[in-house]
Amino acid sequence: MRVLGSFSDPRAVQGVSDYLKTQGIECTLRSEDGHVVTVWVKEQDYQQAVPIWNAFLKDPSGKKYSQASWLVGATNSPLKYESTDLNLFTRFLRLNWLLQAVTIISILLFASFFIFDATRIFNALKFHIDKPLTWFTPALVHFGIIHLLFNLSWWLHLGNQIISRTSFYTLSGLFLTSALISNWAQFLMVDAEFGGLSGVVYAQLGFCWVYSSLHKHQPPILSKPVIGLMLVWMVLGFADVLFISMANWAHLFGLLSGVGIAFLHAQVNGRDT
Repeated sequence: MRVLGSFSDPRAVQGVSDYLKTQGIECTLRSEDGHVVTVWVKEQDYQQAVPIWNAFLKDPSGKKYSQASWLVGATNSPLKYESTDLNLFTRFLRLNWLLQAVTIISILLFASFFIFDATRIFNALKFHIDKPLTWFTPALVHFGIIHLLFNLSWWLHLGNQIISRTSFYTLSGLFLTSALISNWAQFLMVDAEFGGLSGVVYAQLGFCWVYSSLHKHQPPILSKPVIGLMLVWMVLGFADVLFISMANWAHLFGLLSGVGIAFLHAQVNGRDT
């Protein structure tokens, strides 16, 4: 299945769903909040469904959609509310394997600090110029439960959005590129005593920020207040007024790498305004 698009009027989406059925295209509707609905179609039907969806976005109240609902005459809505149908574990199992793998490895590494020699594990994973694998591994190392949960919650939420609206390859490229750039930046500007997925999370933030700006017909992935809060948090980190030590340069260069990848993605795949 592939995401066709999202829209903030469930009744209107029901109409275009019924219209798609009249064209021989089966689709699934899902919503996490009962407001914004995401439409999924089979991969083989995607190209046929795209022009229909674009036409719907230009005229969501078109008569043909209500007529299609009358013709289809379905008594049960295909709309599934994720928040009520699925528990957290089931949702996790439905995520892409990359999202799952990064999460599981990060949790296992964090747990290993309490079972084995934490110093030895950290020294094996921290940034070393002569060990290319360690140019990436610091992103998987976390030093506190809040640090871990905060980063993983953003990783899963934004990562799933990026895959749904673009592709797995976009997220994997974003992960590898931002981990590499943010880790190198933090090492060169400070030292090797750092870890965490924050650089990648800020790359996701930058990507989603630019992506939503370039695809205004889609519901924004993040609200402006949330983006503002994350940017203020980064500035406060540089100002050194927080009660915790943060990898500020990893955050900054992660953000910049995400913004750059978003613009590159737009150039390669085209942009919607």
